[in-house]
Amino acid sequence: MSIATVHSMRGDAEAAAWPRLGLEEVRRVLGLWDIPAAEAHIAWHSPRPLSAAAIVCLPDGPVFMKRHSRRVREAAHLEEEHRFIAHLFARGVGVSRVLQSARGQSAFADGEWSYELHEIGAGVDLYRAAVSWSPFTGYHHAVAAGRALAAMHIASTSYLAPPRSADLLVSNDAVIRCADPLEAVRLAADARAALGDYLRQHRWREELAAALAPFHSRYLELSASLQPLWTHNDWHASNLLWSDSGPTADVRTILDFGLSDRTTAIYDLATAIERNTIPWLEIQAGRPGSADLDLVSGLLRGYLRSAPLAPLERAALVAILPIVHVGYALTEIDYFHGITRSSENADLAYRGFLLGHCHWFEEAPGQALLAHMREQLQSIP
Repeated sequence: MSIATVHSMRGDAEAAAWPRLGLEEVRRVLGLWDIPAAEAHIAWHSPRPLSAAAIVCLPDGPVFMKRHSRRVREAAHLEEEHRFIAHLFARGVGVSRVLQSARGQSAFADGEWSYELHEIGAGVDLYRAAVSWSPFTGYHHAVAAGRALAAMHIASTSYLAPPRSADLLVSNDAVIRCADPLEAVRLAADARAALGDYLRQHRWREELAAALAPFHSRYLELSASLQPLWTHNDWHASNLLWSDSGPTADVRTILDFGLSDRTTAIYDLATAIERNTIPWLEIQAGRPGSADLDLVSGLLRGYLRSAPLAPLERAALVAILPIVHVGYALTEIDYFHGITRSSENADLAYRGFLLGHCHWFEEAPGQALLAHMREQLQSIP
């Protein structure tokens, strides 16, 4: 296995935490799916940092193989994602279909790793080289992404599985929908040793209380009325494949359900706005940054034309946005401190993501974004 560089949490390149998939390994793993592998070769390695993945060429066409540490994902955790993907596929949503073995398994544990295998999704990978959380390249892409997210939510309403059993690198609203989010974090820290060890090194109660104080009570008033829904929770441009390379391309395929869980449509839409319209990489580097309000308008218009939201849901969307990243930031801290042992990334997740995202919304650029959303949500039918 060889080590390569991947996208860092700051937008540049860094040494990969996980070794690349090697050809001998790929051929052995294909055998778990009963796929002849003598002619297999690797065409591309993914630069995403939280696992190892590659496109593997076979005589019958390419497949996408992904390998996870079993400390992060057991095969049973992957199968939770796969059942959701299968539900969406059966209802006509463009997804990258999961391949099963002759015995009906869609994920395998092998040594210290878990593996999954997908068909290559239809469409053009326009954002393949883009770092996660990079913005859309234009308004029309934002509209198309909003429309596709709405279609996925409509198809998801009949999927009634319980929440995920995985607790690392899964995105949900469990903390922020609690009346006492600090107690929820304390319980999580007691249950997850690495998270608890990290937080004990900080004045996390005081700091998190201050970060949540301007926003949490308003969201809590509204959250109980939101309908639970299985959602994607990682909706950004590089997780979508497109109909063509032109500026008016539509979304053809949705990729990477690794962060999916049972949350709400509002949570998923807020996550999409946060990840695709705010220049977090510039902000983390100490440069001033404002949200791209045209892209915000595009996402909202695309979504609302396909899945109208009630007034309460619209109010909840504005209320949740400043705190939507809290739950995922906590699990990032857990991952970086306990799994990859990266103190730099754990500190970034704590200062930059958990606290910093909230504080940004108290500043003028964040307030301008919230005001723009209120205006748009009042004007779009």
